Amino acid sequence: MLLFIDESGDPGLKIGAGSSKYFIVALVAFEDHDEALAADDRIALLRKEQGFPVRFEFHFNKMKPSYRRMFLETVARYNFFYSGVVIDKAKLTKSFKESIYKYACGLLLEDVKPRLNNAIVVVDGSESMRFRQELKSYLVRRLKGDSGKCLVKDVRVHDSTTNNLLQLADMVVGAVARSFSVKKDSREYRSLIDHREMNVEIWPK
Repeated sequence: MLLFIDESGDPGLKIGAGSSKYFIVALVAFEDHDEALAADDRIALLRKEQGFPVRFEFHFNKMKPSYRRMFLETVARYNFFYSGVVIDKAKLTKSFKESIYKYACGLLLEDVKPRLNNAIVVVDGSESMRFRQELKSYLVRRLKGDSGKCLVKDVRVHDSTTNNLLQLADMVVGAVARSFSVKKDSREYRSLIDHREMNVEIWPK
């Protein structure tokens, strides 16, 4: 199983001083590696069809609405599912001391735990080896099956500019984040992929 995780918003808690109201993490999961490869190839072909440079990155917040729709309509036919966690930072207690990013990832993977099997988790960014080790350790503690074996095989950090499926995760989390905005197209993008949605949870409840 391949899982691709990306986030929207920032983990800062100073909402009145520029931090975002929500911190949202979403994962895109492929249970079949061949299907993941097919989606990867289709995204590469879409880039070529549109005449974009080879290293053009599909990024929700930097794209025109028409390109967002085109991308999501194209990938929606592939067999993946996605899940999301929306952290409403204003509702966090002052005693909350954990890394919001690591905690949100834990909630997210706990939600899909029944479907996890020897999962490889790929996260976006140029985070350090220490960050990757801390995240893996955190998930190992939280995500164990009935046998006690960890359900996550590995945690990898990739550069989204060269990873089409992390770009898919960016587009999905962007669509989810837009659905929590007050903009007139707030529901448009998420509706294009709602048949791929497993769950989007708001936390704290």
